[in-house]
Amino acid sequence: MARKSRRQSVIAQKETVTQEKVFKTGLYVRLSIEDVRDRKDSDSIENQTYLLKQFVEERPFLQIYSIYTDNGEKGTNFDRPEFNRLMDDVKAGRVNCIVVKDLSRFGRDYLETGNYLEKIFPFLGVRFISINDNYDSFNPENSNEA
Repeated sequence: MARKSRRQSVIAQKETVTQEKVFKTGLYVRLSIEDVRDRKDSDSIENQTYLLKQFVEERPFLQIYSIYTDNGEKGTNFDRPEFNRLMDDVKAGRVNCIVVKDLSRFGRDYLETGNYLEKIFPFLGVRFISINDNYDSFNPENSNEA
């Protein structure tokens, strides 16, 4: 009798849970003053919001709880008003999924961003999706377990 891989079993369970569970989703949008100077229209608050809403609408397992917009806030500083509100909602259990356009919109301090992605969000059970980076923390290919 062939032995089944535990890893394959864990991956299959994760995929099943992902498909059945509805995630309370926070859309996070940020545009810094520096971005405004070098602004590309694709990075505008309106375009980021449109892209995130479109992404969520195509996925019935994602339900928008709130949109968090930090306009004029630097990405190297994680003490941002709407980011703090998002984290308060995460800690209170009101949000269990965060969607961003790309990782640079979440933060430009790569060590701190990595800390959230690798430690804080997994500990809190938060799914994190970065659309343009093709990153989904619930995708087994992005997991340390795979």
